[in-house]
Parts: sequence; structure tokens; C-alpha cells
Amino acid sequence: MSRLNIFIKVLILIALILIRYFDLLLGIPYNWVITFLDFLIFLFSLNILLSFFLVVYKRRKTLTSKESNNVTLGVRNIYYLIVTLSIIGLVLSLIGVEFSTLFTSLSIIAAAIAIITKEYISPIIAGFHIALSNTLSINDYVKIGELKGRVLDIRLAKLKLLSEDDELIIISNEKAYFSEIINYTKGNVRKVNINFDLGSNYFNTIEQLESELIEEIQEFSDFIVEDSYYLKVVSIEKDQISFKFQYELKKNENRNLEKDIRKKTVRKVINSIKLNVQPSTIG
Repeated sequence: MSRLNIFIKVLILIALILIRYFDLLLGIPYNWVITFLDFLIFLFSLNILLSFFLVVYKRRKTLTSKESNNVTLGVRNIYYLIVTLSIIGLVLSLIGVEFSTLFTSLSIIAAAIAIITKEYISPIIAGFHIALSNTLSINDYVKIGELKGRVLDIRLAKLKLLSEDDELIIISNEKAYFSEIINYTKGNVRKVNINFDLGSNYFNTIEQLESELIEEIQEFSDFIVEDSYYLKVVSIEKDQISFKFQYELKKNENRNLEKDIRKKTVRKVINSIKLNVQPSTIG
């Protein structure tokens, strides 16, 4: 299908060139027609180059036509930026604004324009950096600031995440760029933390409590890093002790399986605590 699309675009481009340069306009005197044809020729030429590059690149990287990586996203974002600037140039040309006159007159209000456009340009620059770097990739499970989720897409100005509750989160590339980013997928393991409060009279020793919690999730031991279990005392108060039970999941490319394991182990631990103690705060 991609080859057919490229072929059709090439035919359209040839037709536009013939109309533009071989006197097929039937003497139409309007200059805007010529300008619009020049724009279409440029647009189709650029699109064909993009399509050809994506076909060749994805074939070399063994990607399907629907799959993307940081390079393809970065190239697409550059393409969208060029198209946007070209459309602005076309509109200015059609209304008779000369670029030399425009930029000369803008010198007086250049500072104001810089302040206004900063909000639009900064996310675009941040998007290029994110897309072309190896910080984030499609399908990576990440934490950006306080937000957690799987990276769905990296656009020109926005980044899309899918949370564990299947909620679509859209954030500015600039916000993502300047936030603390933790990429769980790039690492070899993923840590799970379970926080809970327990009265000191509801367990004998911390070591025994830790052993009981570990025993509860032994059915998932194949998916958990050996010797990664750890019961940490966070704080000690008058009537209760705050704990954090930690373990690390092995890296798994099947994100749904990993999510299911995480959910089941957390529930196992919480249910075990509730069955053995009086009601307490668990989080």
C-alpha cells in the first residue's frame, strides 16, 4: 500500500509540473494560481521524499508500516514544521506581503514577538530533542514528574501517555523535557513499592513479617528478581509503624503481563495484611 501511495503522489507531482511549466494553464492570468501550484509542487515533493525515506528506513530496521521509533517521529515532526512554515509563507505571498518588507517592519516589535512565540517554539524544540534522543521511545513505561504511563506518541508539541488506569494523558513536550524522567523500560528491572501502616502488637518481629509477605507472592517468583524483597521501616509513631514492602519485577516486553503481575502481587500482600491484623491504614 505504501508503494502505491508513493506512486500516486509521483503521478500527481508530474501532473502539477506539466501544468505549471508547459503552458497548460490556458492563459489564466492570475498570479496566485502560479503561486499555489508552486506550493503544491513543493509540498508533494517533500511528502514523496518523506514517504520514500520512511519505507527504506523501516525496511532496514524491520519495522512494520504502522510501527514508529524516535527517528521516524523526529523526521515527521520536522516535516510538519516545514509544512506549517510553508503554509504561512503561502498565505503571506497570496495577500501580497513581501518577506523582506515584513522582516524589516518586524524589527520594532521583535522583542514582543519573541515573548509571544516562546510558548509555541519551546515545546517544538523540546519535542525534537525528546524524539531524536534515546530518553523516551514509543511503548516505554515512564514516569514524568508525577505522571506514570506508557508512551503512545511524541508529536510536534505534545506527548501522549497511557496510564495504568487506561487514561490518556497529554502533556506539553516542554513540561516533559524539564521534568524528572524515569524510564522503567530502559532498565533491567522495575521496582514495586507497597506502603502500609501496622500496629506493633499485630506482628512478632519485622523479619517474620517480611518472611510472611514474601511467602504470599511466591507463585510469582519466576517474574520477580531473586533476593530483591525488602521490608523497610519508614517511620515509627506511638501507635503504629509505617512500612514499605519492596520487590523488583524482571523486565518483560509484554507490558500487559507485567501490569497483571504487579496488580496481583500488590493485592496478595494487602489481603495478607488485612487477614492477619485489625483494620489499619494501607496504601
